[in-house]
Order: sequence, then structure tokens, then C-alpha cells
Amino acid sequence: MQKSIDTFLGHLANVRGAAALTVRAYARDLQRLSDFVSREAQVKSWDKVTDAHLRRYLAELTKAGLSRSSIARKLSCFRTFFTYLCRHELLKVNPAAGLTSPRLARKLPEFLYPQEMEKLLSAPPADTSLGRRDRAILEVLYSTGLRVSELISLTLGQARDGTELRVVGKRNKERIVFLGKSARSALDAYLQFSRPALARGESEEKLGPDSNAKAPLFLNRFGGKLTDRSIRRLLHKYLMQVCARHGLSPHSLRHTFATHLLEGGADLRVIQELLGHSS
Repeated sequence: MQKSIDTFLGHLANVRGAAALTVRAYARDLQRLSDFVSREAQVKSWDKVTDAHLRRYLAELTKAGLSRSSIARKLSCFRTFFTYLCRHELLKVNPAAGLTSPRLARKLPEFLYPQEMEKLLSAPPADTSLGRRDRAILEVLYSTGLRVSELISLTLGQARDGTELRVVGKRNKERIVFLGKSARSALDAYLQFSRPALARGESEEKLGPDSNAKAPLFLNRFGGKLTDRSIRRLLHKYLMQVCARHGLSPHSLRHTFATHLLEGGADLRVIQELLGHSS
């Protein structure tokens, strides 16, 4: 069973171009399903798994208090996995084919109002290396609508100058996003005064103009690459400082970017392209 999971995860990452976070989530969900059917039903191969086994597992998740959205996500994972096995003739019948996802409540995404966004952008101190870095992060996220995972993948070469950023999003789809004047200014201040200090004094001039083009754009206090978790933590800190409203999260900056563009008269298709959404 584990061999089939590993083969599927390799296909997910290398052929379909799924994000690392998605691959890890699928790996975790499939491993837990495998553990459950092995323990509770004494099933040792995927061709012995039935829809009844899956229903029992989903019922256990519901009993454990998982939300409908979490259960729907796991079921989507199982469908994709069993479909893959069937297409590669490792399975004759898809046990997840007849299962329906729980109905989800449709909620409008949370976003920040313009006054709140102004407070958020001015929250980081402008006279410290970390403050200038954090302000550049907030300005770039608001100006481009990037996902946090896309932000941490930015390199020096991508952001050294100009008003366009070429980024690679989900499923390795490439798109161009744009930096406004405020974002460009905050980014330049970070690159000139903060990043060399965070990189322990190794200035760009010392390293040469092209030698570090592929180096990560945003660094932590120790000179290493900022992680997804670190950026989410600092965003949460500033959000709580200026507008501690229920439901706000780092992803709210993407919703804010889209909402403010829409209110400013931007075309919905243009916003879709800038966000990197397929629909």
C-alpha cells in the first residue's frame, strides 16, 4: 500500500506540478487512511478497500469533530488517488466514485477596508532592518496578490528592479504581477538598507551583480530564507495589531487585493489572471 502512495505522490509532484504543501497534505491523508483500513478492517491492499471502508473512515472523522471543509478536502484526495490507481490499472473499481462531499456553507472571503490596509502597511517600524523587511513583504503582497508560498520563492534576480514580477504559482503556472509605486519603494529600501545587514554584511557589490541572482529575496534575522510559517506568523502579528477582526488571516491580503481592484473598476478576468486562478 505504501508503494502505491509513494508512486502517486511522485506523479503528483513531478507530472502534475502540485505544490509541496499539497503533496505533504495528500501524503498525510493517505497514510492515515491506510493505517485505518489496516487496523480496523485488516485490509492490506488497495484493491480490497470498498466504499464502506471509506464511509466508516469519514464517519470517524466527523465524530472526531473535523469540519465539513476538512472532510471534503480529504475525500477529494482519496478520489484523486483512487482515480490514479484505476488509470494505471492498479485497481479495477474506484471505491470513492460514489461518495458525495458534504455540502459546504458558502462564505464571502474576509478582507481589509482601505483604512485598515493603510494602518497595516504602516505598522512595521521604518528604522530597523526587520521593520523595513516586514513593510516590503506587506506592500508586495498587497500590490501583487501573491500567495505566501509564492512570496517566499521570490529571488533577488526577480525583484532587483522594474515594476513586474514573473512568478510561478500552483501547478507550475507562470504569470506576471505588478508592483505599485509604494511596493517598489518599500522593496528598494529593504534591498538597499536591510537585506545586506540581514545577510551578515555580504553586500550585493561584494558578491557581484549576478552571483546571487538566485538567492532568496526575503531573509530572516539569521540570514537564512524566510519560511512559509515565519511569514504567516509575522502577518498574523501585524493583523492583530491593527484590526483584530474575527476571520482575518494572511490569505485575507489576497482577498483585499482582489476586492480593492474590483471596487476600483478592474475587469474580473484581469483579476483572475493576476491571482493565478483557473476559474
